[in-house]
Parts: sequence; structure tokens; C-alpha cells
Amino acid sequence: MLTAGFPKPLNDTQRTFKDLCEKGGGPKGGPARIKVQQLLKASGQTLNKLAFNEVAAQMKELATANPWHICFAIGLSWGHLAQLDVEFTKVACRLIANWNDDDLKLAKMFHYERGPAPIEDSLRGAHTLFSRVKLPDTLPNDLDRLRAAEDRWFSPIISKDRPRYIGSWNATAMFMVALFAQPGLAKSLVEPRVMLPPGGPIFNALNLLHRVHFLPKKPSGSELDDEAFEPGAIFENNDLFVNVLKGLPAWSLVDVHSGLYLLGTRDPRSDNLV
Repeated sequence: MLTAGFPKPLNDTQRTFKDLCEKGGGPKGGPARIKVQQLLKASGQTLNKLAFNEVAAQMKELATANPWHICFAIGLSWGHLAQLDVEFTKVACRLIANWNDDDLKLAKMFHYERGPAPIEDSLRGAHTLFSRVKLPDTLPNDLDRLRAAEDRWFSPIISKDRPRYIGSWNATAMFMVALFAQPGLAKSLVEPRVMLPPGGPIFNALNLLHRVHFLPKKPSGSELDDEAFEPGAIFENNDLFVNVLKGLPAWSLVDVHSGLYLLGTRDPRSDNLV
């Protein structure tokens, strides 16, 4: 039975997915492809309404801050390395711009179960990278220029002195948030022209979809962001997002990504998100 050994469902997306797997109708006894796509689309688009509003509110409140710093801090929170709170974003922006002990102490108070070290390591890495990489003064409003900025950001990360905790999530989440700051641009992403984060719950969901014969291969890389940086895994897993998308109209890769998050998360709070 395909659902044998499944973790206990924590939210409606996971409960519905388990039901679809038990009903079958897809390749090798797996769930019907169109039903899984419709589930991920509905879940992802509902979650994204919250995400668009969250980013808009923080961008408005922190209008004088560097928008890239805001995006990095929100991405850190979306990766469950820090609480999603505008006060965290505010202090994180100050730290990225000007490293200091007082703000570091405040920032670490927003930690989750993995403790304060991932916050410090991630923000220290961001402070280092922003001193090395020159990004546009404003967030690019087209996909090609946003991808060019992402490629520039990748360059020092691929080197042997990559900062700790700037792995596949922290290397890409900032650009995902930059998409959410521009809803029309986010909704236009139907090809992997901007790389989205492949780790954490996303990695778990891709593994699950492969297990039930929805995807042709397993995701590459690893779940955790402090592992060795594997740029190839980012590109391979973004290709899997396209595989999830194809065949069903009127959704985007950010919808896919958020649907996968709800499918793969082990956070019990996810039951209240959609």
C-alpha cells in the first residue's frame, strides 16, 4: 500500500493527498495526476494570498530599508529559521547593513526549535555576501533581470569559502520573496527563469511525489540548508517543479512551490494556514 509508512497528516493538503493516494487512478497505482495537481494548485494559491499580503505589509512598513535585505530576512523566516515578524525583519536589515552585537542579540531572540545559531550564521553570511555582491538598488521588475541578479548572487556562494548556512534555501529564498513583492511578476513564472528554494519541506514533498509515482525521479541535494552547497541540485529540483506544473493551466511555479510546502511541511501550525 503506497500510504504505508506515511507520516501522520498535519494539514488538509496532506490529508487530501493521502486520500488521493489510497484511491489510486494514476501510474503504478499512485494518485491521479490531475487530482494531485488540482490539490497543489488550490493549496498553493490560497497560501500565496497570505504571502503576498505579508510581503506587501513589511515592504510598506520598512520602506526606507534596502529591499534586498527585507527579502533575505523574510526568506529566513519562511525557511523556519526565525519567526515571521516585522520586528525581526527590521533588526535583521540593520544587522545585514551594519553588523553589531546589540542587534545580533535581539535577532537571536526570534529563533525557533533549531536555536539561535542558524539566525546568526545566516545573517552573518548575508552581511558578508552583500559586501561582495552589488545588486540593483531596486528589485528588478522582469524575470530576466531578476535572474541576472540571482546569478550574480550565486557567484561567491559557489566558491570554496561559502558562508555557513548560505545553502540552497538561503541562496535562493531572497529571490522568491522578491517575486512575492511583485505579484504580477510572480504569477508569470511558469518556466525556471528564477530559481526557487528546493530544500526543507519542498525536498520532503518532492520525495513523497516520487514515492507515489507522480514524479519520474527523486529530488537532488539534501533537506537541510547547512549542508554543502550543490548548485546543480537547485536547477534539477526546479525542473521537477516544472514537471508538477505541466498539463494544468492557470497556475505558476510559485503556486507549485507553496503547494509543495504544505504537502511536505512537518510544522503542526500549517493546519491553520489555509
